[in-house]
Amino acid sequence: MGEDPWIRRYHPADNASARLVCLPHAGGAASYFHPVSRALSPAADVLAVQYPGRQDRLAEPPLRSVPELADAITQELLPWLDRPVVLFGHSMGATLAFEIGLRLEARGTAPHAVVVSGRRAPSRHRETTVHQRDDEGLIAEVALLDGTDPQVFENPELREMVLPALRADYTAIETHRPAADAKLTVPLHAHAGEDDPRASVEEVRAWSAHTTGAFTFTAYPGGHFYLNEQAPAVIAALRTVVASAS
Repeated sequence: MGEDPWIRRYHPADNASARLVCLPHAGGAASYFHPVSRALSPAADVLAVQYPGRQDRLAEPPLRSVPELADAITQELLPWLDRPVVLFGHSMGATLAFEIGLRLEARGTAPHAVVVSGRRAPSRHRETTVHQRDDEGLIAEVALLDGTDPQVFENPELREMVLPALRADYTAIETHRPAADAKLTVPLHAHAGEDDPRASVEEVRAWSAHTTGAFTFTAYPGGHFYLNEQAPAVIAALRTVVASAS
């Protein structure tokens, strides 16, 4: 495959029998999944998605709509569908994984499975307006979720670099109105932090209504970024799902 601004392969595994596509949280970047790629290669070919407006795509304007992001990423994934694909997303990435899964199914190229983490089910919509806050309010929300090093926002240059993509992502996810009855037909695996203030265990377990295929749910100690502390268990779960695609 040629150079693709959307896809990062930190540990290319050309002989793997399945691919894992990782979709970051709001404000996140492909590099967040470098440890996942390292842990699963060469058993899985891990593709980490890089949204516009961050890291090496900083000069590009970030997209502000879930459908735009899902459409663009779906198109970028088409060349990688020569073997089974598992979609994995955390928080905003979970919504994108689901939306991309729906698009791939509609094309007749369904993923092997979808794994969602730290995100409320489409049928458990909450009205939130973080994207309408000033910069300090946006930073306060990120601090509550404990997913970004506070030093990022203490450095004026880093803060200026990070905030536009963060606000665009929050705009995308908070203005998205998913179909409450949307369903996949492939296996759907949901993961949650037991103390997540933005996606309760009940709200994440409700993903069970969004597939006609198999469903599993796992809760872990921790908050919204429970997977930072629970990485070995989450990676083991991903390894199992990927292995089932082989």
